[in-house]
Amino acid sequence: MEPIIIVLIILVVLVFVALIKTIQVIPQASAAIVERFGRYTRTLNAGLNIVVPFIDSIRNRIDLREQVVPFPPQPVITQDNLVVNIDTVIYYQVTDARAATYEVASYIQAIEQLTVTTLRNIIGGMDLERTLTSREEINAALRGVLDEATGKWGIRVNRVELKAIEPPTSIQDSMEKQMRADRDKRAAILQAEGVRQSQILTAEGEKQSSILRAEGEAKAAALRAEGEAQAIRVVFESIHAGDPDQKLLSYQYLQMLPKIAEGDANKLWIVPSEIGDALKGLGGALGNFTPPTGGGSIPKPSSPNREAPPID
Repeated sequence: MEPIIIVLIILVVLVFVALIKTIQVIPQASAAIVERFGRYTRTLNAGLNIVVPFIDSIRNRIDLREQVVPFPPQPVITQDNLVVNIDTVIYYQVTDARAATYEVASYIQAIEQLTVTTLRNIIGGMDLERTLTSREEINAALRGVLDEATGKWGIRVNRVELKAIEPPTSIQDSMEKQMRADRDKRAAILQAEGVRQSQILTAEGEKQSSILRAEGEAKAAALRAEGEAQAIRVVFESIHAGDPDQKLLSYQYLQMLPKIAEGDANKLWIVPSEIGDALKGLGGALGNFTPPTGGGSIPKPSSPNREAPPID
């Protein structure tokens, strides 16, 4: 009995192993290369697949998703004989699992070496300044060469990025000094422009202030003159409406004489000629005066043009 049980157990194990070998589950975005007696037979796609056990074998499982591979810094010589270290990042995707398996031994290593050689050819035709400022141009040229070369390997290069470009230490120091000098220059220019703009605004403000002040003074003087003219006009109209005679005018002249002599500083003053005419009129009025009752007339002044006594 025991040998029969052992044989049954062996048969069950063989069946179980055969089932495992027969049923192959391939994950999504993956592919598997099937070989039969060492020769390529077919490519298994995602899902449940059936293979012949112990005859078909899985050679390689390939991820069909886009892959990102960073490459270490590579020394590259520019056109002006400067050595720069460049880090690159490759974004690629396997489009043909069979070609990626049989056309090249290791497509990762092949892409890396192709990237290095192509990068040296591109950078060798550029100087340092152009290398630092032409990343897009370098990326496009590098991607074009890689995509063309890796097409027969079943690889599609989607993007190539230069992660870092490191010039020599001496060049970096010189560039930092130049950048610092440029920043100081721009700061000095901005400060000078700020001072200039401030002075311009201050001058314009003073100009506007002077203009407004002058306009205000002109308007004030015009209003004062208009007020004085109005006052003179009112006085003149009042006098004209009152119809004053010569006697009243003469009396007003005499009242103004003490006011003219007011002040301690008035040592010398000049009598206008109108005073003489006023005195003449006043003298004539007094000489022609006749009292209402008979008692004799007031004597007429002998000289109405007497000089006014000096005022100390």
